[in-house]
Amino acid sequence: MSSPPAYPGIRISGCWALGAEGSHAESLDRLLPPVGTGRSPRKRTTSQCKSEPPLLRTSKRTIYTAGRPPWYNEHGTQSKEAFAIGLGGGSASGKTTVARMIIEALDVPWVVLLSMDSFYKVLTTQQQEQAAHNNFNFDHPDAFDFDLIVSTLKKLKQGKSVKVPVYDFTTHSRKKDWKTLYGANVIIFEGIMAFADKTLLELLDMKIFVDTDSDIRLVRRLRRDISERGRDIEGVIKQYNKFVKPAFDQYIQPTMRVADIVVPWGSGNTVAIDLIVQHMHSQLEERELSVRAALASAHQCHPLPRTLSVLKSTPQVRGMHTIIRDKETSRDEFIFYSKRLMRLLIEHALSFLPFQDCVVQTPQGQDYAGKCYAGKQITGVSILRAGETMEPALRAVCKDVRIGTILIQTNQLTGEPELHYLRLPKDISDDHVILMDCTVSTGAAAMMAVRVLLDHDVPEDKIFLLSLLMAEMGVHSVAYAFPRVRIITTAVDKRVNDLFRIIPGIGNFGDRYFGTDAAPDGSDEEEVASTS
Repeated sequence: MSSPPAYPGIRISGCWALGAEGSHAESLDRLLPPVGTGRSPRKRTTSQCKSEPPLLRTSKRTIYTAGRPPWYNEHGTQSKEAFAIGLGGGSASGKTTVARMIIEALDVPWVVLLSMDSFYKVLTTQQQEQAAHNNFNFDHPDAFDFDLIVSTLKKLKQGKSVKVPVYDFTTHSRKKDWKTLYGANVIIFEGIMAFADKTLLELLDMKIFVDTDSDIRLVRRLRRDISERGRDIEGVIKQYNKFVKPAFDQYIQPTMRVADIVVPWGSGNTVAIDLIVQHMHSQLEERELSVRAALASAHQCHPLPRTLSVLKSTPQVRGMHTIIRDKETSRDEFIFYSKRLMRLLIEHALSFLPFQDCVVQTPQGQDYAGKCYAGKQITGVSILRAGETMEPALRAVCKDVRIGTILIQTNQLTGEPELHYLRLPKDISDDHVILMDCTVSTGAAAMMAVRVLLDHDVPEDKIFLLSLLMAEMGVHSVAYAFPRVRIITTAVDKRVNDLFRIIPGIGNFGDRYFGTDAAPDGSDEEEVASTS
C-alpha cells in the first residue's frame, strides 16, 4: 500500500499489519467467531438468479455466482482483467474464513474463491503409501502443481472459464470430475503457498497474509483432520511436527514480507476486513462498464457486413413475416409460422458449413460424386429463453446434434446484460456451433453469448449466429466485434427505439410464443422472464 491506512497498524517489512479490534486473548473454544456481525448491508449492484448453485453459504445468506456482468467492451475484447487477491498464511490460520468474510462484506454476486488445496499434484503409488502413513510432505512447494495454478489464474483473470480439480483429502487423490468456474471481477486465491512462486505473485493485485498463533492453528488442524478427514490424533500430531511446522518456518512465514497487508488473528480482525473491502469496492467501481450504451452509438452508418446472410425474401417468407409481425395474430398461428421460418433459417444456415467431396455407391452399383460434412460435430447453443424455441427445428434437420444453453438476462437497474447460467457440452471447442436467439436488437446479449463461446475455445469462424429478426445496430455490433462470426437471419429491420426494441419489429418474441405478459422496459433480445 502506498500510504498508511486510517486504521491502527504497525509497519512491518514494507507492509501494514492491522491490529485486531478488542482483546487478542482468543479462546480455543471459539476459534471461529461469527461471520460478518454488526455490518450494515451494502446496496446490491446486480440481480441474482435463484436457480444458480451457490458459491458459498455464510451466517447471513447464500452468495451466488449469478449475475456476471460484461467482461468485455463494445469491441468484444477484454476490458479490464479481474482483480486478484492472494490470501497466504499457515495451515488452519483462517484463510478460508477471511476469504468468506471479504466476499460477504463485498456483497456482490460475482466473486470466485479459488483454493490452493485443489491443486495438489497427483501422487505416485509410492507417494500414496507414504501419505497413508503420514510420511508424505504436503506442506512443501513441490507438492503443488504451480503450472496448473498459474494457467488457471491467468484464464480467470481474462474472464475465461476454467476446469479446477477436486481433491479428496481422505484418499490423497484427485476426483474424476473437475468443477468448472467462470471468470469474475474479483478472484480470491487462498493457500499456504500462495506467495511461494514468483510467476504466481505477479498475477496477484493484492497480497494478504493471515497471521494466527501457532497453538490456535494446531488446535484447528486437529479438529479439522480428525472430524473431516478421518485421521487419528497421533497421525495428525506426527505430521504437524514432521512437516507442517518446519514448512511454516522455512517456506510460509518468510513470505509475510511480500504481503501488502498482514492480518493478525485472522477472522477476528474486522478492521483489516473493512480496509480490504473498501479498497475492493473502489476497484469494482473503476471496472464498471456500459456496454449496451456504447453499442447504441458505435459502428453505425456502415454498409451491412459480408458475414451477414439474409434468407431470400420470397413471397412465402414475406408472407410468414407478415403473419408473425401482425399484433392481431393468435398465439397458435404465431407459433406455427415461427416454426416454419425457423426450419427455413436453419436449412439455410447449414449451407455455410464446410463440405468436402466424397464418392458413394448407389443401390444400382454406380458411383455418385457428392458432398459430405467436413467438420467433427455440430452443436446448437440457445440463448434462453426465446432461443430454445429454435431447438426442435435444429434437431429435425441435424441428426444427433448436441444442445447447450446460455441464460442471459437484463439487469433492470443498470440495463446491462448479465450471464446467469450456462451449460455447454464437453469438447465444444472442436465443433461448429449454431448460436440461436430469435431476435437481436442492440446485439448486447448476442455478443455476450459469442464471448462465452470464445472463452470456451470455440474458434470464431466456427460460430454461426442465427436469429429470426435482427436490427441493423445488432448486426453491426456483432460483426464489428467478431468479424469472423457468420450472421444469418430471415430479415433485418432498420431501427431500434429508445427502449431498444426493433422497429417495426416483432414484439417480445418470448412473451408472444410462451403466452406470458411482456416485461416492462425490456428489449426484444434480453428477456427478464424465467425459464420455467
